[in-house]
Amino acid sequence: MKLRARHRPSPDLNLTPLIDVVFLLLIFFMVSTTFDKEARIRVDLPEAATQDEPVQDNAMEITVDAGGRYYVNQREVVNTEIDTLKRAIDKVSGARRDLPVIINADARATHQAVIKVMDAASQLGFLHMTFAAKQPVENR
Repeated sequence: MKLRARHRPSPDLNLTPLIDVVFLLLIFFMVSTTFDKEARIRVDLPEAATQDEPVQDNAMEITVDAGGRYYVNQREVVNTEIDTLKRAIDKVSGARRDLPVIINADARATHQAVIKVMDAASQLGFLHMTFAAKQPVENR
């Protein structure tokens, strides 16, 4: 009995459908991705006629917006409770209590919100606090 070896054609792999699927996935992710810029904190600083001192690089900034929300170094604090604010300040400062604290309070922020920032910082042992302001624009 004589058996012949069957000659099988080599399998042909068609890559066209695979490329089409990858291309469609690429288009889907490009269309579904949002390209919004990161939101910035909007604060209208009160005006002052005096010249500002230069801001130190290692200073800690605490911002109070018009709605009474707090931001420590541009990161929003979860709520407006003083204990939460103290934890956020402590987390940013670490063990350093000699950092200058710059308070950026919106002109429409309540007095109570600003006092709460000062109280939280002083309870943690910060002594060097200053307020940020902008110079008024002169009419020409």
